[in-house]
Amino acid sequence: MGMLSLPGFLSCGKKKDFSLTNGKDAHSSDSDENSERGNWSNKGDYLLSMVGYAVGLGNVWRFPYLTYQNGGGAFLIPYTLMLALAGLPLFFMECSLGQFASLGPVSIWRILPLFQGVGITMVIISTFVTIYYNVIIAYALYYLFASFQKVLPWSDCFSWADEFCSKTRIVSDCNTTLHGEIIHVNYSFIASNNLTCINGTINYKPVQFPSEQYWNKVALQRSSGLDETGRIVWYLALCLLLSWVIVGAALFKGIKSSGKVVYFTALFPYVILLILLVRGATLEGALDGIEYYIGKQSNITKLMEAEVWKDAATQIFYSLSVAWGGLVALSSYNRFHNNCYSDAILVCVTNCVTSIFAGFAIFSILGHMAFVSERPVSEVVDSGFELAFVAYPEALSKLPVSPLWSFLFFFMLLLLGLDSQFASIETLTTTIQDICPRVMKKLRMPITMGLCAVLFLLGLICVTQAGIYWVNLIDHFCAGWGILIAAVLEIIGIVYIYGGNRFIEDIEMMIGKKSFLFWLWWRICWFFITPVLLMAILIWSLATFSRPTYGSVLYPTWGTAVGWCMIIFCVIWIPIVAIVKIVKAEGNLVQRIVSCCRPAANWGPYLERHRGERYSHIVDSKKDKELEIPTVFAFVY
Repeated sequence: MGMLSLPGFLSCGKKKDFSLTNGKDAHSSDSDENSERGNWSNKGDYLLSMVGYAVGLGNVWRFPYLTYQNGGGAFLIPYTLMLALAGLPLFFMECSLGQFASLGPVSIWRILPLFQGVGITMVIISTFVTIYYNVIIAYALYYLFASFQKVLPWSDCFSWADEFCSKTRIVSDCNTTLHGEIIHVNYSFIASNNLTCINGTINYKPVQFPSEQYWNKVALQRSSGLDETGRIVWYLALCLLLSWVIVGAALFKGIKSSGKVVYFTALFPYVILLILLVRGATLEGALDGIEYYIGKQSNITKLMEAEVWKDAATQIFYSLSVAWGGLVALSSYNRFHNNCYSDAILVCVTNCVTSIFAGFAIFSILGHMAFVSERPVSEVVDSGFELAFVAYPEALSKLPVSPLWSFLFFFMLLLLGLDSQFASIETLTTTIQDICPRVMKKLRMPITMGLCAVLFLLGLICVTQAGIYWVNLIDHFCAGWGILIAAVLEIIGIVYIYGGNRFIEDIEMMIGKKSFLFWLWWRICWFFITPVLLMAILIWSLATFSRPTYGSVLYPTWGTAVGWCMIIFCVIWIPIVAIVKIVKAEGNLVQRIVSCCRPAANWGPYLERHRGERYSHIVDSKKDKELEIPTVFAFVY
């Protein structure tokens, strides 16, 4: 763990900036409005990068399951409301914030120096998430390569299977009628005497389908728990290395290269989803699956349950990727007068429509699987890893030309994961660029490659035999409360301390003057509804905390402690940075706090020509010789 410790970053209100270089690198071009930081080559690059960032694996493996679980089509009501009340307001806020100041998630807190630790928290959480997210991409790569076989290796119980492996349910015992009496016997007796079981009395043996045993025994070589680390699974390590090579290659020129790659990685998954939907809809049993998804008759009474609204809010919150720092980072490369308002609405709506669309593609084929295996759809529906790497592969293995459908599905997962990963790494490199612009100008490529290499090494623990437990542990802790805490502080800081009306005036400098009615909805959300909803989700999550588990495996006490240490490490910078800022300020305690709650002297639009009268006081960064680098800023690389 490295630590940078140069003075300046943690002092309140000093006129410092770090935009000192005039040279250009691959990240910028002559046509860019901001020649120092660079801009997106065109709006399409930005929009597809945002869509790719927001639309990820959760849209495919979490949303359809939540819809099925929470009343079918009725779930779309709280889902849409939470989009309007919590998701979209935060999304628009972060896009506007990054575009206005053209700064990354840490440096953007010149707007409110006391809360600069919130930006550090976002970046550290993004670092943790990039480590395990690429491991999931490695899983998809492994299954992608495994699909290049005439017979899918998880389509039957091959040599790796044990006695519990079976493609169909095996009857254990049941009641039957013999000589006029009802008796309870095992199934072997039923079969040998040519008897039949009485309906409703059948008990089945505990069996595992081939895809489940393949996932645990072959792909993961899963150990008994977190205590048993085991060895590194070499083929997963190679897939992890390949995934990092792909990410590094796509980002070696920053947004100039990643902005072109996303035209394929963000758009092609829609083509595959459409192909899977058309194929699934033509299969027997598909209608049963879709009816389980949206409900033959939606269960409106589910809306009376608080859990349904909590699920809708958390799904919107996480699927839009707010409070991760990525939205601020990607928007910071926009031109100043870009219409971030329409962009935010377009990306949010696209994300939600994709989730609904993916549900039809997923459940149509799961319905066919239930039909073939003669089981109810509810028994083949899973969420998360079980859906992506067990239930859906099992369904695909039953189709004609199954390797083709398997290849398409895992190729789609690969693309969905990659463009989200591109944005996460761009968040980290943007932060480094804001801290060390001179170094980044000269060494962007080696720094990006070095960052990918270090994150690959940190991810090796996740491709051991206990790797899936580590992936689940990081996801359970880091991708939960830390993000909620950051989001709550972000909206409180900007709306109540910096000033919501002041922030609206900043946005109008970019998109033009708007009427009072235009801003009425946003004021209601930013000032009241969104903060209350976020606080409710946070409190609910803490109140309903349970020790992490993976399937039936309970984590050891030390594993839960490690999880708490990770989340504490993420959020501890919020009070640390606030304290150091106050200590470095001048005056008595109240004066120091007030000073740190005012925007820094260099807060405002990045380029002088955009500052107008409101920000005419800002010292031109090119005339300022001091470099601003954070004192208390540690990454896990």
